[in-house]
Amino acid sequence: MLTILGFAMIATFLVLIMMKKMSPIAALVLIPALFCVFVGKGAELGDYVIDGVSTLAPTAAMLMFAIVYFGVMIDVGLFDPIVRAILRFCKADPMRIVVGTALLAAIVSLDGDGSTTFMITVSAMYPLYKRLKMSLVVMTGVAAMANGVMNTLPWGGPTARAATALKVDATDIFVPMIPALAVGLLAVIVLSYVLGLRERRRLGTLTLDEALVREPESETALVGAGAGAGAGSASGSESGARAGAGAGSGSGAGSASGKASAGSGGTQDAAAEDGGSDDDFQGLDPNRPTLRPKLYWFNALLTVALLTAMITELLPIPVLFLLGAALALTVNFPHIPDQKARIAAHADNVLNVSGMVFAAAVFTGVLTGTGMVDHMANWLVDTIPDGMGPQMGLVTGLLSLPLTYFMSNDGFYFGVLPVLAEAGQAHGVSTLEIARASIVGQPLHMSSPLVPAVYVLVGMAKVEFGDHTRFVVKWAVLTSLVILAAGILFGII
Repeated sequence: MLTILGFAMIATFLVLIMMKKMSPIAALVLIPALFCVFVGKGAELGDYVIDGVSTLAPTAAMLMFAIVYFGVMIDVGLFDPIVRAILRFCKADPMRIVVGTALLAAIVSLDGDGSTTFMITVSAMYPLYKRLKMSLVVMTGVAAMANGVMNTLPWGGPTARAATALKVDATDIFVPMIPALAVGLLAVIVLSYVLGLRERRRLGTLTLDEALVREPESETALVGAGAGAGAGSASGSESGARAGAGAGSGSGAGSASGKASAGSGGTQDAAAEDGGSDDDFQGLDPNRPTLRPKLYWFNALLTVALLTAMITELLPIPVLFLLGAALALTVNFPHIPDQKARIAAHADNVLNVSGMVFAAAVFTGVLTGTGMVDHMANWLVDTIPDGMGPQMGLVTGLLSLPLTYFMSNDGFYFGVLPVLAEAGQAHGVSTLEIARASIVGQPLHMSSPLVPAVYVLVGMAKVEFGDHTRFVVKWAVLTSLVILAAGILFGII
């Protein structure tokens, strides 16, 4: 009976989430509470929740302060020189532009927020793609895959969810996976190089000045390169491009809108009309009031020190980000009203993520406390052939591709992963191996229709979601399999 109720609870949760009948936070709380009553253990619900909250508090703290920290770093201009350097590197060479797109998306992904990454990447690269009439789905596909690999950072979401669901340390999941993830990021860069060469053969190479002085033309559908009609249906006017960027940023980007100013489009357009230089392609608003150029090296050294301390496990990750966020706010914004304004600018992301983690305490607490997960794991163990039992790491990695694409990260990590982990333990596969294998499908997941950030990406780039999907799925699957293969080869999974 517990097996049936456990699967029924997961199925109910997934259906309601995918049909958008309930928010993830509400579903994580109400559905397990209801099933806890069905099991006859409603009186123990409070104990389950308190135990879960106590366990998950460090993860929630890490996510909260990591979002604030990297949000402040973008606000103060830490990444602006990197954006400008990448754009100068790109010039008007399609191959360099595609590779630059991958590099820029990967770097900005350090803040762990997909919406922010896509806003900054598209704001910076869209004018070049448009003027050279490059395939816009190449831009969206490469950006999504690069962000998917970087989304495995402990504060990015899936790794924290895996740690939360399995009650392990996020550092123990992520740090050993760094070599495999590095191979995956290299695969994205190599793929962007190949796609860029294809674009170069199709379009040729111009100097940046030649691209800037081109007369504005209507966007065309680059069907041969993979873009659909939606990519070319909009007006070719620069004001249309800015309107599209504004609409995209408004469709779910939340507080990230303060990080990538829509005004950068105006800067780029004015440069184009004046025949400016590559320095005019800023990508980020160079006049936003939160910039702190005199503190650039302090912020850069602080970030390097923070990441180094995280990798070397000098202190627990929540403590590191708590100290880092407090120091970054105090030094960059010494006046209390300014600090409050920066915290408020990122409050939406902080509340959504931390709220999800605490709500997950109810789901995982009920699933574990009532014994449902044990019964489901036993059933799953019985159905897996004995020959496949010791390969549960590989099985989990392969399952993560379709499951994280067709369901939300919440559904997979809180509903399915605990069952796979229990089954793996029965065959001698450690929980950490299962957790590491579970994150390899993220390059594909970032293009899932269940990911809100992908709509910001395609909306700002004026690409039909179907065209983006047809282009990116095969390459994202390949990237995920490369990460899985590297993890097995290095003995991580």
